[in-house]
Amino acid sequence: MDNGSLLSLFMEAVLKTEKQIFDAINPVVEQMGYEIVDVEFVKKNGELNLTVFIDVPGGISLDDCEKVHYAVEPVLDELDPSDDKPYILNISSPGLDRPFKKQRDYERNYGKEVEVKLYAPYMGKKIYEGVLLKKTDTCLELQSNGDTIKLEDNRIAPVRPLVKFE
Repeated sequence: MDNGSLLSLFMEAVLKTEKQIFDAINPVVEQMGYEIVDVEFVKKNGELNLTVFIDVPGGISLDDCEKVHYAVEPVLDELDPSDDKPYILNISSPGLDRPFKKQRDYERNYGKEVEVKLYAPYMGKKIYEGVLLKKTDTCLELQSNGDTIKLEDNRIAPVRPLVKFE
């Protein structure tokens, strides 16, 4: 088995574990009035880290993170996603500039300014800023400098809210 195949199997296992974690804790988190934005189960600095990113209209506070931490901990203890290996549980806000991962992330941001990074230049640019108009299964539409631009998904790297500091 070559390295590419091994990496692919490893990534499948990680995604499966992250989905199992999401499925196990999502009912608890939703009942509390929060949304799970993402689940990451990775090794950082030699230690397993499980990070659950939550959100709610109006933003997440440290108290919110603490409440969710204590609520999901027993569910995770029962699930045992690390096969009895120690891990660090982090509950976090996704941050102002978190990348869009799900269709609902795009839908929530229709009519708002976004930054779209591309893997390679398109029409001479690798970064586009503008108002998000629509996201389909295959492309994204953006209003930028008076023009409507359609960018195909296979060109798009991260899409994030455009954060401006004044």
